[in-house]
Amino acid sequence: MSQTQSSAGASATVAFIDLAGFSAIADVYGDAAAIDVLEIFESMVREALSGYGPPIKWIGDEAMLSFPEPEVAIQALGALLQACRKEPRLPLTRAALNHGPVIRRDGDLFGSTVNIAARIAALANPGQLLATQPIADAAAARGILVRDLGKVALRSVAGEVPIYEIELAPSPDPAWIDPVCKMHAPYASYRRAAPDGPWFCSPRCEEAYRKSPQTYPLAR
Repeated sequence: MSQTQSSAGASATVAFIDLAGFSAIADVYGDAAAIDVLEIFESMVREALSGYGPPIKWIGDEAMLSFPEPEVAIQALGALLQACRKEPRLPLTRAALNHGPVIRRDGDLFGSTVNIAARIAALANPGQLLATQPIADAAAARGILVRDLGKVALRSVAGEVPIYEIELAPSPDPAWIDPVCKMHAPYASYRRAAPDGPWFCSPRCEEAYRKSPQTYPLAR
């Protein structure tokens, strides 16, 4: 029996987490600055996963993680998301969790559970964790705030999938998110020059936004 066949039918809680402003940081501040931010993020992921096992893989600035069950994922991801929110050098994260059957092959995971987690992660706003029903149930049982966001249609997924927002870290105020790099206020070094409109972490982010506001939609 092949490794793929022998691993079919196992279950896992799959997580995706990335930095919402990573591409913009590379564009506005340069690749070296983006790599510095990525190295900080990678170090924090490794620290938060100590004792849980390493990430399944990295895809650019996005980490794919796996846990045996929702409760373990909530505990590990809660520690990571709270640490990231406290780190002033990082932009806001986006994350998603899903639980279900997976296929394990050569250290990687495959199947619809993984695909749904990835699709949901792409829907997350800066600072948001989205999840499916099994994760929401486990979070609610622990007294964690869960918001029902209704059903969504996901690419290449039959039927609509109920999704939930889970508050493992303080929810960011959209009015205080830099629309370019997705850093969250308070900012130590800069305030907006105009009396209204979005806030920026630096003059360079403000300049980038003024040149091309359509490139950087405001947080909802």
